[in-house]
Parts: sequence; structure tokens; C-alpha cells
Amino acid sequence: MIKDLYDQDYYLWIMRTIELLNQKKFSELDLTNLVEEIEDMGKSEKKSITSNLRILLMHLLKYKYQSDKQTNSWLFTIVEHRKRLQEAFKVSPSLRRYYEEVFLDCYQDARELASAETGLSMQIFSEVCPFTPEEALNSNYLP
Repeated sequence: MIKDLYDQDYYLWIMRTIELLNQKKFSELDLTNLVEEIEDMGKSEKKSITSNLRILLMHLLKYKYQSDKQTNSWLFTIVEHRKRLQEAFKVSPSLRRYYEEVFLDCYQDARELASAETGLSMQIFSEVCPFTPEEALNSNYLP
């Protein structure tokens, strides 16, 4: 039974589920686990947005507040995480709305991360985000 496969061999469960979907044998599907997996996929996409945004904002903060210590590695990280976000928006345009919703919360997290990484007091990093969501994604923008 396919439901048993989920716990015994996850990859085989996926392959069998795809097979059943392609054959339109919907009554044989393990719907409980299938729905859960699809929900988890959506959560994973959102998690990726917040993770990439935090890292991007942290490096923009470091770039702004430690201009004397800027490195190519910081610039690479800024470029890389912008590209990851833009890629996610290409595949799932609706995630841009989520990006805008979590932007300010991610900025507060980025302040904390930047403080921890640089050793600078968190108070040095403005409580009000110095970048707009558009600037953060703009490949021509550096603070």
C-alpha cells in the first residue's frame, strides 16, 4: 500500500505518487501525506525568501557601516542573494508580495546578525531600515 511507503521509502513513495498521478489513479493516492508535502513545499519557498533576504540585508548593513572593511566576498554575497531572490520571483511571482511583507522583520533580524558578525553594537545599525525593498534588490545599488 502506498501509504506504508511514505514511512518506509520516501523516494519510492514520491515515484509511486507521480506514477499514480500520471495514470490518473487518484483513488489510490496517499492524499494525507501528499497534501502535507505540498504544504511543506510552500513553507520551504517562503523560508528561502526570508533566509536570503536576511543575509542580503546583513551584508548591505555591513557594506554601509563598515566601508573601510568592504571585501569582494561581501559584494559577492550581495550579488548572490539578490540573484537567488530574483530567481525565486521569476519562478513564483507571488512570492514578491511575501518578500515585501517580511522585509522589515528581516531587517531587524539582519541588524542582530550584523551586530553579532561585526562585533558592533546593535544601536549602530539604524532601527529604521535605510534601504527600500526595491533598493535591496537593485543590482546597481550599494549603500
